[in-house]
Amino acid sequence: MSNIVIRTAASADLDAITEIYADAVTNGTSSYELKPPGRAEMGARFDALAAGRFPYLVAEKNGTVLGYAYAGAFRPRPAYRFIVEDSVYVAPEAKGQGVGRKLMQSLVAAVEAAGFRQIIAVIGDGHPDSASVKLHEKLGFRHSGRLEGSGYKHGRWLDTVFMQLSLNGGASLPPDPDSLPERRFRESSEGNEELRN
Repeated sequence: MSNIVIRTAASADLDAITEIYADAVTNGTSSYELKPPGRAEMGARFDALAAGRFPYLVAEKNGTVLGYAYAGAFRPRPAYRFIVEDSVYVAPEAKGQGVGRKLMQSLVAAVEAAGFRQIIAVIGDGHPDSASVKLHEKLGFRHSGRLEGSGYKHGRWLDTVFMQLSLNGGASLPPDPDSLPERRFRESSEGNEELRN
């Protein structure tokens, strides 16, 4: 698996991304969606993340997309602007080969470079043996909460686990005015000010 390339996702990857996510929704418990979204919906989600300048990555080998990962807003309120939520999905045939780890390592680096302070993992069916829980633990995420019986899928109740990784000094330092979240906040504040005038 050493010739896996991690790169920024492009709209040309959306067919593969849609297929990978459809498998996760249909056969897995990491997503609480019950019906896989189509290509148009996945494209709208991709465009929204791109418009927010959030990192969205794919793992590719020999021209085939093996998985994808992205970070997006944790919550829409502006005080949450320094926190992102991560998502990572790997094609069934590529699981257990280190694809998720490579994607997440690159995603963490991109989130850190953008100046965010926390990455939150919201892990569906987050039991201790979950591949996602173990992956996040290996990357230094700490457990920060559990919602018991918060989802019902495939005939059973599922717990949701929250994990968290602090970056760029976390909550110990004031915000960096040059960070992406602060620049976006200023841009949106200036836009709102123009609308008021």
